[in-house]
Amino acid sequence: MANGGPVEHGYPHLETVRTAVTALYRRLSYDTIHQFATSVPPADVAFCDTDDLHLGAQRVARELVRHFRLPDARVIVAFREMEQAANIELTAGPEYFVELNDRFRRHRRDIGAALAHEIMHVYLHRLDLSFPATRDNEILTDTATTYLGAGWLLLDAYREDGVSSQKLGYLTPEEFGYVLAKRSLVFGEDPSTWFTSAQAYTAYGRGLERARHDGRQPPLTAAGWAGRRRYARDRRHAEDHRPVAVVPGSPYSFAPDPRGPLRVTFPCPTCHQRIRVPVKGRVRARCGLCRTVLECDT
Repeated sequence: MANGGPVEHGYPHLETVRTAVTALYRRLSYDTIHQFATSVPPADVAFCDTDDLHLGAQRVARELVRHFRLPDARVIVAFREMEQAANIELTAGPEYFVELNDRFRRHRRDIGAALAHEIMHVYLHRLDLSFPATRDNEILTDTATTYLGAGWLLLDAYREDGVSSQKLGYLTPEEFGYVLAKRSLVFGEDPSTWFTSAQAYTAYGRGLERARHDGRQPPLTAAGWAGRRRYARDRRHAEDHRPVAVVPGSPYSFAPDPRGPLRVTFPCPTCHQRIRVPVKGRVRARCGLCRTVLECDT
């Protein structure tokens, strides 16, 4: 939790975020991912200053438990002074105890954001999905919270001006925007209408542009002129210098196939699983993980 201190920007965790999206699709499946096509609505997690602190926090927790389809999970919320935003003890359940930083007594509209991250820990714990390193696991949790429809709360908790700042979660604002945009491109949902933070809206716009950039990389037909020209040069080099693998600085790589033409491997712009297709001109590929149909010019 950045509370008054500097807020990190940019995309320092982008590869871990992409790995987390792939892991979600592999562990949950396409059908389960699409059960979360609708985000948690603002009205369900609204918290005004006149609400009772503990009853309101319990109500928001129940809504998030319902959203994440954890019917037998009971979340008990308490408040105490601590350095981090929140903490949860992951046990066998069915009761889980969440402690929130005392500052949320005064910043109640951000309680939903803190609870969303902690309840996602429960969800991932029950899935037995985790990354080995603690920081990577927290990035997985932020990514899953966002991709499954509650992470707009975390981005909306980001506020920054000349004298103060606040940010929840381990992703940068732009990375939250990127994952939200990935979700938006899949489900056709525009989360920007829910933001109360102007800085969140800006971060989402930057993330959306980065997400769209993933779909404009060669060998996809949507790639721009410069990308197509670079790809053609790399393809000629690969054809003349077999065997060849990774092209430095490019998302795609080439590899010979003893049974046929040269093949190119590149990440799916939706789930980032690697896709392998023959180098033979126009090809339509379907990602076996997220079912995205890709128009390619190899």
